[in-house]
Amino acid sequence: MNKNNPIGFVDSGVGGLTVVKAAQNQLPHEQFVFIGDTARMPYGPRPAQEVIDYTFQMAEFLLAEKQIKLLVIACNTATARALPQLQAKLPIPVIGVIAPGARAAANATKNRQIGVIATQGTVTSGAYQAAITDFRPDVVVAQQAEPEFVQIVEANQASTQAAQALVAKHLAPLTAQGIDTLVLGCTHFPLLTPAIQAAVGPTVQLVDAGRETVQVIIETLTNQGLLTGETHQHANDVFYTTKDPETFSTIATAWLAREDALDVRHLAIVGDKHAQHLEEN
Repeated sequence: MNKNNPIGFVDSGVGGLTVVKAAQNQLPHEQFVFIGDTARMPYGPRPAQEVIDYTFQMAEFLLAEKQIKLLVIACNTATARALPQLQAKLPIPVIGVIAPGARAAANATKNRQIGVIATQGTVTSGAYQAAITDFRPDVVVAQQAEPEFVQIVEANQASTQAAQALVAKHLAPLTAQGIDTLVLGCTHFPLLTPAIQAAVGPTVQLVDAGRETVQVIIETLTNQGLLTGETHQHANDVFYTTKDPETFSTIATAWLAREDALDVRHLAIVGDKHAQHLEEN
């Protein structure tokens, strides 16, 4: 495996860009390739096997066409459904976003009351509940599915008053339970951080699972001798979307705070439902 090859990131939409942004800041010399499956998002309500299939399609494209050296599943739902299968079958390290966020939450709580907001698929999987209690069995975990939060972010409406009001209403039950730590268990949710923090109050610590994942990426690259020996520029990172590149570029440029135009390309979903793969076009 060539240590100078890129790192791949996959997500159901644009939320995984929050992980990419944190990684760009902490790994300035690595090269990244990102796929946002915006044509088939959200993954949260989908059957588990569909999520697994879609995640494998993205991984297989990145391995075959971009020769990635490490894969980051920058999506909580895909991590909950597909991480063990990918780790078992791919010839490269695969990192998800759930365990790093769970570890950070377990370490952060003082009163042993932790809240988790995520997609329905992630909540149903019980992955956060299991991961947090693995790190700290004495905690109480309250989970809540928030599919509307994903829709707000994908529509680029995170800073609107309507979004702030909806977040405050939805998070009131968790606040009433006395949580002191809240895991943002979907990579879309950090884009709603101001509204979420305002809703739960300043005494509740927010855990960005995606940002915590970057530390695991660094540890993995270091331990396996995969840190690049070259100096890549993040202006040369490549971004793929399965839907509209122009819309994706507009959102991604703003979120990543990049001055240069992003290299955004389209991936076509080829084949019928039972035998699909991705092709650049």
